[in-house]
Amino acid sequence: MDEHVINSTIKFDQLYKLASAIIENARITAYRHINEALVRRNWLIGKLIVEEELKGNDRAEYGATLIKLLSKKLTHAYGKGFTKTNLYSFAKFYEYFPEIFHSVSGKSCALLSWTHYRIVLQELNPDARHWYVQEATTQNWSVRTLQRNISSQYYYRLISSQQKELVQQEMLHITAPLQENDPIEFIKNPVVGEFLGFAPDSSFMESELEQAIINNLEKFLLEMGKGFAFVARQQHIHTEKQDYYIDLVFYNYILKCFVLIDLKTSKITHQDVGQMDMYVRMYDERKKCDNDNPTIGILLCEDTDDDIARYSILHDNAHLFASKYMTYMPTKEQLRAEIERQKAMFLLKQADRLDDVE
Repeated sequence: MDEHVINSTIKFDQLYKLASAIIENARITAYRHINEALVRRNWLIGKLIVEEELKGNDRAEYGATLIKLLSKKLTHAYGKGFTKTNLYSFAKFYEYFPEIFHSVSGKSCALLSWTHYRIVLQELNPDARHWYVQEATTQNWSVRTLQRNISSQYYYRLISSQQKELVQQEMLHITAPLQENDPIEFIKNPVVGEFLGFAPDSSFMESELEQAIINNLEKFLLEMGKGFAFVARQQHIHTEKQDYYIDLVFYNYILKCFVLIDLKTSKITHQDVGQMDMYVRMYDERKKCDNDNPTIGILLCEDTDDDIARYSILHDNAHLFASKYMTYMPTKEQLRAEIERQKAMFLLKQADRLDDVE
């Protein structure tokens, strides 16, 4: 190879490495500043709530009313990040970590992400709680590693063990796959998006093909003429341990029930089925009114060569599902045909794009 070409290649590689280092450093700096501002915001709001609650004569009743009104007002002004559950978490965060900031304007110690802190709030023992924070900080535990360690009682198993090194080695082995992080995962995090004032945008979270299918499934069901009314898209479901997003939510006014739809890009797994069952159960517990029928879940697979759809409903409602619901639900054949049609249209559009570029 020509020496000039070799030297040019070496210089380009060096240039690329330097540019990459600048970009990565900028991302890390941006994350650190955004995260500190988010954690500080939640701590300060928690401080306000706790201090205000102490003024109430009947603290429990006063606090519940305060949280309810504040949640409603903040949500109207700033979006979905201020649910009653979140506000209670902010207050608990301040109560558990009152010294995390030296002062409102002072310097802070090294901070974990808000998601880390929210997981640590599950731990009731203050010694264990502070140990988990210290370990997560010094060992750079991912959110999933922290959740796994708290759920598996790692702190208690470690302090009671006569062979601590073996317990540690086991933990490191099991959590190694959980430590793999997407370098820009914090940008995708809906909590960060809400904090920055971005409206939830499902297209950022999904591929273009997935979005094309979801877009048109919404229209497909509404045009079926079988009682579907649109409720929500990428609806946020929060549990103590994780955030979930349901692709589409409808209400069928003929059947008088909610219908949840989730699209998967690969073969449907037992975990996917379990997740949809959880959505159905949560909707029945939190959203369903007394005169509503049980919620239906439809789990779809983009790969139409595989099992295209699974219907999910609580087991004790199976007879109702078979005798009445299926009269108004799209069949697997209809769903398969619609997904195939959208895939074909998407490929045609992609081909048109390439033609335009050329």
